[in-house]
Amino acid sequence: MATPILKVGFSLVFTISLLASTLAQSDTYIIHMDGSAMPKAFSDHHNWYLATISSVSDTATSTFTRTSKHIYTYTSSVQGFSASLTKSELEALKKSPGYISSTRDRKIEVHTTHTSEFLGLSSSSGAWPTANYGEDMIIGLVDTGIWPESESFSDEGMTEVPSRWKGKCEPGTQFNSSTCNKKLIGARYYNKGLLANDPKIKISMNSTRDTDGHGTHTASTAAGNYVKGASYFGFANGTSSGMAPRARIAMYKAIWRHGVYESDVLAAMDQAIQDGVDILSLSLTVAIEDDFFLEDDTIAIASFAAMEKGVFVAASAGNAGPLYYTLVNGAPWMLTIGAGTIDRELEGVLTLGNGNQISFPTLYPGNYSLSHKPLVFMDGCESVNELKKVKNKIIVCKDNLSFSGQIENAASARVSGAIFISNYTPPSEFYTRSSFPAVYIGLQDGERVIDYIKESKDPRGTVVFRKTVTGTKPAPRVDDYSGRGPFASCRNVLKPDLLAPGTLVLASWSPISSVAEVRSHSLFSKFNLLSGTSMATPHVAGVAALIKKAHPDWSPAAISYDSGSKEKVVHKFRRTLTNVGERMSSYTAKLIGMDGIKMSVEPQKLVFKKEHEKLSYTLTLEGPKSLKEDVVHGSLSWVHDGGKHVVRSPIVATSITP
Repeated sequence: MATPILKVGFSLVFTISLLASTLAQSDTYIIHMDGSAMPKAFSDHHNWYLATISSVSDTATSTFTRTSKHIYTYTSSVQGFSASLTKSELEALKKSPGYISSTRDRKIEVHTTHTSEFLGLSSSSGAWPTANYGEDMIIGLVDTGIWPESESFSDEGMTEVPSRWKGKCEPGTQFNSSTCNKKLIGARYYNKGLLANDPKIKISMNSTRDTDGHGTHTASTAAGNYVKGASYFGFANGTSSGMAPRARIAMYKAIWRHGVYESDVLAAMDQAIQDGVDILSLSLTVAIEDDFFLEDDTIAIASFAAMEKGVFVAASAGNAGPLYYTLVNGAPWMLTIGAGTIDRELEGVLTLGNGNQISFPTLYPGNYSLSHKPLVFMDGCESVNELKKVKNKIIVCKDNLSFSGQIENAASARVSGAIFISNYTPPSEFYTRSSFPAVYIGLQDGERVIDYIKESKDPRGTVVFRKTVTGTKPAPRVDDYSGRGPFASCRNVLKPDLLAPGTLVLASWSPISSVAEVRSHSLFSKFNLLSGTSMATPHVAGVAALIKKAHPDWSPAAISYDSGSKEKVVHKFRRTLTNVGERMSSYTAKLIGMDGIKMSVEPQKLVFKKEHEKLSYTLTLEGPKSLKEDVVHGSLSWVHDGGKHVVRSPIVATSITP
């Protein structure tokens, strides 16, 4: 009797193995359909798509229901569905009525206290009071979720939720529908595509709650409420707010720590359009391949549908700069956002025993200072054993090793602190996030330190962290990481459209996601400083909400134009010069620039043929109505081509009204 049991067991194992083999051959696809081709027998597109999937299912998989293959139905962003299909099923589907095209479900890449002031937003005049701070505008974000308890999402001062809103708060793990309020009015999550591509994934936080921090950061940047005393361990301290502090937030979580797929992002965008968002902020992009064309970009296609329905779409340019052709999200109908610096430096100060002070960039988060510590020069800091002999001192290292190697050696030796000297300037995120109390300086400042050590009998130094300096120049400046055009799939369109603050932006954070580490101890914070075009994009989304509120009848194209331009003032000045020099003499114009004002002179050369001859020129000044500085200065000089004379005229411009 044992033999039949063994046969049944083997048959069952064989069936399961065959089944697993069949499933392994399936891939997920996004299918574009012609909605007008739906047979009259179907009441809606969803049931038509389910029937279409069922009609092409392989015999080997016929025991599975049609809904097990179906992932999402799309009706607003695109017309179609996503499904898990074998190659033969896909080929059969291509012959079905209404089929247009298909794409493999691809992975998606994920690319404050002072930035509103830097952008000129003021409570006394301008866009904020004119647009009532974006009141009742609804900003949708597709991101990692949101931490609803953050003070940035308090509904203090908010009015009732607009009656036109069709969205909702979906309950899930540690997230109830009552978690939303008058600020956070929508919360949904999407991971069916992720699980279809990798069924082994176990999602612990299956809800809109943000365990990463990225989504909380972008949402508070776009429309966070006012929070006093915001800072990153004392850096960038002040009152934080989003660009549109009275706008509403709807979060669509489609980005997970395990990964993110196009089908989930498309489902999020589809629902956001149906829910009634005014603005969509996308800090993500499709993973581009060599043969990638605009018609393959499902997010671009969905953005076009959003634009047609009056939804403004802001998307990040990507963080693969500074080379050409590194820009993503370059479709003409979406506003593509690059990332720039702002006029704020986060730094520390090294004070030598002789009183000389050297500032250096840092984001060291520890509550730590080095006071009057001995300085010792250790050259390349290559030997941990040698460093251990001076562990109660501040060591000084030159760049014989890489920065990371020197930091590792210094940390292993547990020295009090370190000064690293190099002519290499790494990205800010590299050295500012150090978990070790370190000073990073260039060769010129480094020589001052080394000379002081050589000349002093008892060289000492003091290091203080957590200093914030505003008003630094030049700013803004395109940061190196920001993606550059042209966009490979649409080269005849200039991109990016706008530059927005993206470097070291302070915004809210998930308190369960570590922001830093100090001597092997993880640190947590309600706010974090991040860099990327992901940070720049919600700035523009918030400003777009202000424009939409002030001009409710404007289309997304009109908002894009207004976001990318400022009202200009042009003044032309006609002046006449008299030649009091030699009979034959010529002069060339030389302009000294004025910050924020474009200057030109016509003609650029004056040629006098006789004494006392009079010649005229026109000076043109073009700039915004409101200047960053109350008064700016420049000059126009006429320089004699022989170098004998210079006739200089000072120029002063002001936007101060009498």
